[in-house]
Amino acid sequence: MAAPLAGVPRGAGRAAEPAGGNPRGAAGSPRPPPRPPGGDPPPSPPDRRKKKDDNILEIPSIPNPFPELCCSPFASVLSASLLPKATSRKKQVIKVYSEDDTSRALEVPSDITARDVCQLLILKNHYIDDHSWTLFEQLTHTGLGRAIEDHELVMEVQSNWAMEEENKLYFRKNYAKYEFFKNPLMFLSSSTYPEIHGYLHAKEQGKKSWKKLYFLLRRSGLYFSTKGTSKEPRHLQFFCEFSNSDMYMSLTGKKIFGAPTNYGFCFKPNKSGGTRDLKLLCADDEQSRTCWMTAIRLLKYGMQLYQNYMQPYQGRSGCSPLNVTPMRSISENSLVAMDFSGHRSRIIENPTEALSVAVEEGLAWRRRGCLRLNSHGSPIAMSNMAIHRSQSWFHHKISREEAQRLILQHGLVDGVFLVRDSQSNPKTFVLSLSHGLKIKHFQIVPLEDDGKLFYTLDDGHTRFTDLIQLVEFYQLNKGVLPCKLKHYCARIAL
Repeated sequence: MAAPLAGVPRGAGRAAEPAGGNPRGAAGSPRPPPRPPGGDPPPSPPDRRKKKDDNILEIPSIPNPFPELCCSPFASVLSASLLPKATSRKKQVIKVYSEDDTSRALEVPSDITARDVCQLLILKNHYIDDHSWTLFEQLTHTGLGRAIEDHELVMEVQSNWAMEEENKLYFRKNYAKYEFFKNPLMFLSSSTYPEIHGYLHAKEQGKKSWKKLYFLLRRSGLYFSTKGTSKEPRHLQFFCEFSNSDMYMSLTGKKIFGAPTNYGFCFKPNKSGGTRDLKLLCADDEQSRTCWMTAIRLLKYGMQLYQNYMQPYQGRSGCSPLNVTPMRSISENSLVAMDFSGHRSRIIENPTEALSVAVEEGLAWRRRGCLRLNSHGSPIAMSNMAIHRSQSWFHHKISREEAQRLILQHGLVDGVFLVRDSQSNPKTFVLSLSHGLKIKHFQIVPLEDDGKLFYTLDDGHTRFTDLIQLVEFYQLNKGVLPCKLKHYCARIAL
């Protein structure tokens, strides 16, 4: 006698073999197995179908890894509560401005970062990615501005804006964004991380007056001493913390807040209700302000700031951020410099000679272009009037203050420059150059010799036929300048 099926509920076993010993049923169905002792009588065909359905439903369901390919009504994974929900990223429209106040509307995901927005604009406008592009936040009403960190979410930044404020996002270059990692001694006077302390002007809360106090930077925030330059904890009073506030540079501090100098910065709470919540400070010079703001950025963001700096270079084996240049196309890498001046052509293997030949060839091409364009006058006149005006580094009829503001926006890194018209002498030009966290101005004087016009920076010792030749010379040679010309200030258009 067969043993009963263990673990099978009553009524869930197989039906017994019908009488008569037929191996197959009338309809050709397989012969059912023997019925266990004490089992129920064989069900009718409709009952058997119903019983099979019940058996199927009692089998534990196995999650289907491909629910969209399955249409079985018995698969429990297809219930409405278990269907995969759509994870489409919500998109919003942002408006980004350039230096000439042209703007561009972009439809971007709600979780896009400042770096991603810059990369998108670089691709759309075919700019060279030299890792200095920045998204800049400008608060028009209070005259404050800051470079948004690469990892920050743009929508979170805009969520802190009040509805009535006409704030803007600018797309521009900032060469000083990560200059601290390249040249720490430019900002701090020690090879190790120093203790930041010194005098700053602070605006008294609820008053128009400013007070000079001795400040100290700690991990927990910014403090000032209530007793001279004492650093004892009992003499330190809390001024501001950094986790729930952002640091801004004051662009018009003297005009709006009556600051004693032009080197102001402040802390604005993320959910600020207005100017009453601002913590306003002012340094005595640009170097002091840059030192304080750089140290606070490092203290607030820490390793995240270094990761932002290193991110563009990750994945390039053997490359360091100090010597990586913008990548060139394959066709450009396959080109070599050739010399066709002799009877036989030769490959120029010396890089310095190749660069010199390239510069000379460019100058010769420009001179030939002047002769073609100027059929009714002298080639020198055409050079003075038109050629340099087409260059990105030339800014026509801007003031000294505007030039300094433009260089400051691009970052006070050694070698940031522009060329502009002189306001005091209409026939001359001015080279404005950043060096040592200061902006210096050098007059470019025209000289006439044997009916030919030249330009010089050193009283005629070094002469140039046009401004383009002058700029290209000082990009390769320091000469009388404190440093070479490295980065030019340009008004980009979107």
